[in-house]
Amino acid sequence: MAPAERDGIPAPAPRALSSTVGRLVATVKRLRAEVSAAHAEADGRALIELAKGVMIERLGCGPAQAARQLTELAGQAGVTPLELAADIVNEAAHDHLTQVAGDFIRQVSTSPESEEAQHRGSSVAVRLRTAECAALAADDTQAVAESLLQHALAPLGATAVAVWSAGPDASLTLCGHAGFAAGEAERWRYVPPGVATVARRALTDLRTVRVSSLAEAGLPSVGLRQNPQSGRVVLPAGTGGRVQAVLEICWPQRLPEHTPAVVRQLEALAELCAHTLGDLPADAPHQDNPVPAGSAELVDLCEGLYDPTLVLTPHLDDDDNLVDFRIHHVNSYFLDPAGRSRGAVEGALLLEAYPMAAGDSELFEKIARVYATGEPFRARRMTLTALIDDVPLSSVADLSVTRHNGSVLLIWRIEDETARLASLLQHAQRLGRIGGFEENLYTGRISWNEPLFSLYGRSTSDTPVSLQDLAEHAHSDDAVAIGRFLRAVLYHRKPASTAFRLARPDGVTRYIRVIAEPVLDADDRLLAVRGAYQDISSQHWTEVALAATRDQLAHSEQESAERNRLTLQLQHAIMPPTQAPLAAPGLEVAVRYRPAESESAVGGDWYDAVVLPSKKILLCVGDIAGHGIRAATGMVVLRNAMRGLAITGAGPGQLLSWLNIVAHHLTERVTATAVCGLFDPETRVLRWARAGHLPPVLVRGEEAIKLPLLRGLLLGAIPETEYQEEEVRLEVSDTLLMYTDGLIERRDMSVEDSLSHLLTTAKAPASSLQRRLDRLLTHSEADTDDDTCIIGVRVG
Repeated sequence: MAPAERDGIPAPAPRALSSTVGRLVATVKRLRAEVSAAHAEADGRALIELAKGVMIERLGCGPAQAARQLTELAGQAGVTPLELAADIVNEAAHDHLTQVAGDFIRQVSTSPESEEAQHRGSSVAVRLRTAECAALAADDTQAVAESLLQHALAPLGATAVAVWSAGPDASLTLCGHAGFAAGEAERWRYVPPGVATVARRALTDLRTVRVSSLAEAGLPSVGLRQNPQSGRVVLPAGTGGRVQAVLEICWPQRLPEHTPAVVRQLEALAELCAHTLGDLPADAPHQDNPVPAGSAELVDLCEGLYDPTLVLTPHLDDDDNLVDFRIHHVNSYFLDPAGRSRGAVEGALLLEAYPMAAGDSELFEKIARVYATGEPFRARRMTLTALIDDVPLSSVADLSVTRHNGSVLLIWRIEDETARLASLLQHAQRLGRIGGFEENLYTGRISWNEPLFSLYGRSTSDTPVSLQDLAEHAHSDDAVAIGRFLRAVLYHRKPASTAFRLARPDGVTRYIRVIAEPVLDADDRLLAVRGAYQDISSQHWTEVALAATRDQLAHSEQESAERNRLTLQLQHAIMPPTQAPLAAPGLEVAVRYRPAESESAVGGDWYDAVVLPSKKILLCVGDIAGHGIRAATGMVVLRNAMRGLAITGAGPGQLLSWLNIVAHHLTERVTATAVCGLFDPETRVLRWARAGHLPPVLVRGEEAIKLPLLRGLLLGAIPETEYQEEEVRLEVSDTLLMYTDGLIERRDMSVEDSLSHLLTTAKAPASSLQRRLDRLLTHSEADTDDDTCIIGVRVG
């Protein structure tokens, strides 16, 4: 049995339940529409009643006659009584709403459909005046927002509106809204100061902000969750130079382009919103500029401050625009930049007393911004300028500007030059670790400043040390220097200085320099001694470290020079720059060796050309990695090892494999490159191999080519490896060149480009092999200051 049937009540059918809910929804919609219509009719009646009042005053008739006259005139003009009422109120008011309606009518009157344009203009006037009547009759801001949306904004395509109240601390409170979900409005009921929103930007910039889309602008606001693509127009709403609220109008899609007439309508609505939210009604006169509420309490606060303080009240013109501030009160600590008294500035206008406030410092604009937005302004070392007899007198001051209700509190602290210099002196003494003293020789009174007590490691309650007792607090070795210093000051009465080691009570020794001068009276008698102590411990230890470093550097340079000299001697003993011609039948061999220009860059380049017992000729060129004695000794090891291994009759590939074992296992991990060749004079065949080295160059006739880049790792890289061999048959008059990278290597050029330059130089005609090698060295473009070896072989 169903639950309802247990209670004796039959359960309704689903269709019946659905129809009941539908009828309830329809009823709620109908009632809401009736309520809205009633509100609109009431707002229209208020406008008509306002027009009737104008007619009663102008025509001197009664209410009934004014109502009949309004109906008759509307019939004759072919308009509704509501439209005629809006025209009558506009004609009588001559206010901003009248101007906006007139501008719109003049703009659309140029349209060919003049009758329709006239109707649209009248509709704008009706909407604006109806919204004004509803807003002025509203009990709270929520009702104002609903009235603005219904009567004025919805016809423009807007779907929601938010009215933000600007707090004294520049916070924002959502005091009225329409068109937003209730939960969304509750989330945004308060925005603290400093939080960036669309409304905050309008308040801070004091201008209308247009946002095509909230999502694109990257600024949050109410309704963002409902529609991120919503367009916004946000206007600051204020009167008398003060922003009371911010009006935020929402469109459902991207913000459309608005005509100037529509923009002025929105500005007029913002002004209307400000008047309804302000402390004074919209039609209250401002000619007398009454003192804002709360000024008496602010004056009491002003008198309790110990810095010069001014209470400023807004000064408005007849059109309710802020033009200046009146100096309502000046406290008893007032200090004028031009030296004027309180009475000279109290009661005057700010720009009259300080006309330069509107100049370079823009002080007036900053005060006006604080008054408008409530956001405080503070600045350090700002220039204040006053004009006395057209002469500008300036002072530097720290400023604070804050708004309190309807007044502004301006506080400044003029910088005291004497105090500033004293502060600078204290900072200089602290940074320089300097302490000052004065010793009266007649009274025995000794004055130390606080840094000097700290320098001595003593408490300020301890007795200062007399100059006569200075030696007792210094190292014994410094007693003579202190004695000479005291004789110069006390007996010869001349300024003097000396350095000594101060033994502090805490056991720390500091290096101190003392400087003193005598103070003489009119009869040239010594009255006192003034001076200063400076802690020079850091300077002393820096000088000691510098001297030690200088000595160590000189010793290192001497050792390095001696080591380079020995290396160079060793290298020249084994590798002379030139060598006597090799005695080989049918073959001319020449060598060149050019050491590095700098002795510190002495390297391990080596060459060898020797006739073996087999009558074959061994040709080798190698380059040890690195420089100095280690490279030179490694060169000796590999060169001698190659000569010994070549006696075995093995080929160049095998010789390099064995030499790799020597480099890897029998030296201090030497790495090197090498090229090795065995030339047979009978067959003129050259067998060669390379270990990471540049390939040989063959010059034949007028052409020069490089031999193939055979496979082969550099020596000493791995324990064991094999090297590829190749053979080349040389012809009569051929020249073969073996060389190290010092001949071609450049920092700004690739190896391929350097080899191309070498081939160009090598193929140039030469009268002899010797001349060809000399030409290669002369025209070398290498810039690495490295050793260079060349072996040249010419077949005869």
